[in-house]
Amino acid sequence: MPRADTRSASSDETAWAVPVALRPRLAERYGPVYAGAEADLHIRELTLFGACGDRVTERALQLGHPPLIGIVDFKTQRHEPVDPDAFRALAAVRHIRVRNPPGFLTEALRRAVRGLVAGGGGLIEVDGEEDLGSLALVESLPAGATVIYGIPGEGASFVRVDAVAKEHVRQLIAQMEPRRLGRGD
Repeated sequence: MPRADTRSASSDETAWAVPVALRPRLAERYGPVYAGAEADLHIRELTLFGACGDRVTERALQLGHPPLIGIVDFKTQRHEPVDPDAFRALAAVRHIRVRNPPGFLTEALRRAVRGLVAGGGGLIEVDGEEDLGSLALVESLPAGATVIYGIPGEGASFVRVDAVAKEHVRQLIAQMEPRRLGRGD
């Protein structure tokens, strides 16, 4: 795999923590959920899209229909490892590594998504947890794009990016708790 871009980081990083009260809203379904052959069909029909999660990103690549951006952490359900070679084609475009602890959305992840949207795409490897990367994808992809993310045991959710979805993401992030993360967090 190509060498990941390295980023210099200050000792503190801006991040948004998910408060307990917001967890049920984040667990809601914001688009249709498809599994198996039906999910494959919908992936093949997508034009511009981003994928958040190892299995959905891997599946799009297996289908020969890569996303503009894939966000992965090389494991599923936070423990089952995924072979990094599965993402080689997307990492060859550009490979960025960011830290994003569980339950947080870091500015580093948001910045990486914005950079790849502007710069032609690639793979974001997350050290921590990638789940909230779907918010950054909706926030940064243009209207008309789609964000797909995995729902363990159910399939993949397909969220159409439009003004309503973008406003919804802005509201969710506004309800998160801003924090400064030190290197040890």
